[in-house]
Amino acid sequence: MSDYAVVNPATGETLAEYDTLTDAGVQDAIASAHDAYRAWSRTAPADRAAALRRVAELHRERRDELAAIIVREMGKPLAAAEGEVDFAADITEYYADNIDKITGDTPLDILAEGSAVIRRSPLGVLLGIMPWNFPYYQVARFAAPNLAVGNTILLKHAPQCPESAEALQAIYRDAGLPEGAYVNIRATNDQAATIIADPRVQGVSVTGSERAGSAVAALAGQHLKKVALELGGSDPFILLSTDDLDAAVQAAVDARLDNNGQSCNAAKRFIVADDLYDGFLAKFTAALGEAKVGDPFADDTVLGPLSSLAAAERLDEQVQRAVAQGATVEVGGRRDGAYYPGTVLTGVTKDMDAYGEEFFGPVGTVYRVSSEEEAIEIANGTGYGLGSYVFTTDAEQAQRIADRIEAGMVYVNVVLADSPELPFGGVKRSGTSREMGLLAADEFVNKKLIRSA
Repeated sequence: MSDYAVVNPATGETLAEYDTLTDAGVQDAIASAHDAYRAWSRTAPADRAAALRRVAELHRERRDELAAIIVREMGKPLAAAEGEVDFAADITEYYADNIDKITGDTPLDILAEGSAVIRRSPLGVLLGIMPWNFPYYQVARFAAPNLAVGNTILLKHAPQCPESAEALQAIYRDAGLPEGAYVNIRATNDQAATIIADPRVQGVSVTGSERAGSAVAALAGQHLKKVALELGGSDPFILLSTDDLDAAVQAAVDARLDNNGQSCNAAKRFIVADDLYDGFLAKFTAALGEAKVGDPFADDTVLGPLSSLAAAERLDEQVQRAVAQGATVEVGGRRDGAYYPGTVLTGVTKDMDAYGEEFFGPVGTVYRVSSEEEAIEIANGTGYGLGSYVFTTDAEQAQRIADRIEAGMVYVNVVLADSPELPFGGVKRSGTSREMGLLAADEFVNKKLIRSA
């Protein structure tokens, strides 16, 4: 089978196969992006914005087609796929609307006579290595800000997402971007290493596993290339007080089951105050157990299949290992092909693998705590530091916890609140950069000082 193929995880059927690039094709792609950079970087920001605005419009015009593609590729429920297309359009439009802010000069107050400004200039060709879990959203948050500032893009998508990758290539072409400004490449890992080493390529962005990020960062370091990493997460959901337990439980369920539980910034560890624990666990367990597993095209499906049979097998192995080490399965925990039900684990302790692992699927671990201090200790007790969620009726307590949580993002009394203007990223083993918001446009630019007497 081809490295790049659409295998429907709901059925196991191989729907399409795509050829991998030849080595000559890789060189042609780099040359095309490099040639396009010379003109695109000199294109007026208003014209770049117009092209990006058309990219957003085409996402919306082709919404049904785009959504159906990713349901087939990675199994997410249709409503979630449609929402992802909408969000990708919103992100792209955000950078078109704010292009003056991200390309304009920043004046500096200086201690001598004259003037000084920071001028943001593009770097050149960038390689993006994207994951399978959000085939449109992940691309938008990398490609849109970098195209806005004048860089050009080589986009290596996950091997299981070639159809959506082709659909995106068509959108950027049909939106009027010059040939080579956005190039979809079906490259092998060895070819990706060749691209990173090429002097025409100025940086690389990776969204994916810690293993992939580490390997790419090592290569980028060897060749003195800027690298941006968006990696895994095991986000804590801390519940210390509430006026509405049902609403808090629903927020926890939504934060765990979004995208079939396959989101790096999903809430995965639920840390609950002692006086709320029993009620929370009962309601949370019931809700995850009732989440309907089925055909991702069906209107009432909550959980489609995981992205592949291999993904479901990995998740099942983690759960079974946790049980062997002493954890308790409160509900779920039984794989059916690529399908995996909502699952709740309790009794996880520091000496178990499950304490520090990321469960990339609809599995939540629930912890009982007796104090704010204990909640923070468990929240910070993994190597990850992507997002976090704090639910409390005490505003001062929320701010104390937000200050002490080791994460790139803290959401207080809200979940699923990502938005184009809000920066996304983590610390520790969760990554090194920020995407979305105005900060994303500063990742791959030359912040050039111009000092005039």
